[in-house]
Amino acid sequence: MEVLLPQSKIDFYQENGFVEIENALTEEEMNELSEFLEEAMSQESNHSVATSVKGESYYKVLNQKVNLWRDHGGMSRYTFHPKLAKMAMKLSGASGIRLFHDHGLWKMPQDSKPTAWHQDFPYWPMTAPGALSVWIPMHDVDEHNGCMMFVPGSHKVGTLRGINLADPQDLYDQIKGTELEKTKPVKVPLKRGSCTFHHGLTFHFAHANQSDEPRRVLAIIYMPDGTIYSGKSHLVTDHVGLEGGKPFGGGLFPLVAKQT
Repeated sequence: MEVLLPQSKIDFYQENGFVEIENALTEEEMNELSEFLEEAMSQESNHSVATSVKGESYYKVLNQKVNLWRDHGGMSRYTFHPKLAKMAMKLSGASGIRLFHDHGLWKMPQDSKPTAWHQDFPYWPMTAPGALSVWIPMHDVDEHNGCMMFVPGSHKVGTLRGINLADPQDLYDQIKGTELEKTKPVKVPLKRGSCTFHHGLTFHFAHANQSDEPRRVLAIIYMPDGTIYSGKSHLVTDHVGLEGGKPFGGGLFPLVAKQT
């Protein structure tokens, strides 16, 4: 763990709201995860939820499926991977970390659209920020096939309005006249086996996929233990018995790492 996540990486995340972790997963793990993700994204779903339909506008941004772990035992090994969960806990500074949900993010080739600048937190039913995501591509990514960009320090600006990713507005309209408007975005190409973590308030963007193959990514969202459910509607929290104003818990939002 110390090799993957030295204090310098934690400090960088705290200051900038994102961090790259090289060689987070081994080649053997990546081969297995790639196979599992392919199966989970292709099979019929009982509990996981596809949020985009081929031919519709959002599909051109992302072919997305949420809570893959609930239908595929192999995926659960990575959604609950202790190495990833412990890194999320250390980066967040929490004493324990819970799963919010995983999702497969395939940016399809040919007619692909960029994922517009946005924050994640406005879409999550939580009363306070602190949650973060790990983003793991199944292959090398760069600006040609849909790598990510981040605005350093943008997690400190607070919660802005969510945007419609299928018909995006300009997030920067909400920060005109501030110092953040002048901050240069950072492009983060990744080698297979590496990943990024980013804070739920960090501005981020993904390029269109101009290659001939899907850009395949597993993203996992973690939240500090004690995070309060806001009661706002969300596809993974609706009709599962959560009570607004109370902390997340139970088998759908398990504790995946804690300080010992």
